[in-house]
Amino acid sequence: MFDRFYPGMAWADHQAQTHIWPHAQHSRLVQAGGIQWHVQQLGQGPCMLLLHGTGSGHFSWRGLLPALAEHFTVVVPDLPGHAFTSRGPEGALSLPGMAEGLRALMLQLNLTPQVIVGHSAGAAIAAHMALHFDSLSRSTLIGLNPAWLPLPGVASWLFGPAAKLAALNPLSAWATAKLAAQPGAVAEWIARTGSTLDAQGIDLYTRVLSDSGHVHGVLSMMAAWRLKPLAARLHELRNPVYMHIGAQDQTVPPSLAYEACKRLPQAQIHTEMGLGHLAHEQDPTGTAQFILHCIG
Repeated sequence: MFDRFYPGMAWADHQAQTHIWPHAQHSRLVQAGGIQWHVQQLGQGPCMLLLHGTGSGHFSWRGLLPALAEHFTVVVPDLPGHAFTSRGPEGALSLPGMAEGLRALMLQLNLTPQVIVGHSAGAAIAAHMALHFDSLSRSTLIGLNPAWLPLPGVASWLFGPAAKLAALNPLSAWATAKLAAQPGAVAEWIARTGSTLDAQGIDLYTRVLSDSGHVHGVLSMMAAWRLKPLAARLHELRNPVYMHIGAQDQTVPPSLAYEACKRLPQAQIHTEMGLGHLAHEQDPTGTAQFILHCIG
């Protein structure tokens, strides 16, 4: 609803800004599953798919890409409704919808991920794909501060209804984007996750969060998001599973990762002190080394 008021970010308007958008020379647009995807692809070797979290975009992986591309063909999409990828058809912003859209994208690219790395909600998409698509039943899953279980307490029942109300209000995305454009606003929001980012990171998040089309996509995703079905089947995963956790995460409590481990006896977990929800952006070198060690 109200999609026509929020046309989204057009890559054609930004692709010349190679000094702003990391690795822009590797960007292209791919049509698959009724979605126009903005995708970055670089490197050679087995395929690794990187899935960012809610509200973010391809730029979340900027610091890890050079190291990972030395060993893998790395595919980095913007999720539907985020940054430069379109929202797609009805249902495309739900967890099953995003998983199905990514399946169509990988088929279009003629690639099968041997490794899927997901941050936060991106890890939930990765787990859903592994559970539902036979071609990924042996892929290695790496969750960075993974959101595999519903948030506890008040957040659990507020998240969906509040987001749905916001998505139904045609002014919500506009107002949020206006707030994000205020000096210091995004830096404050990032700090609430338990992370601190450098000036480039703050600038990139400010650019997307001050765009009402991106914000509308984020709110619509949040309104459609349901984790209980995934949580109920998490124990069925037989894939190799690794978790990298920032101990100071204020968005997805680290305790949820340890709870997930009880359901995934094959999982291995590594905790980094002093890092928050965006640990992979705070310490891209260390996170890339962790990922390569997991599959080395």
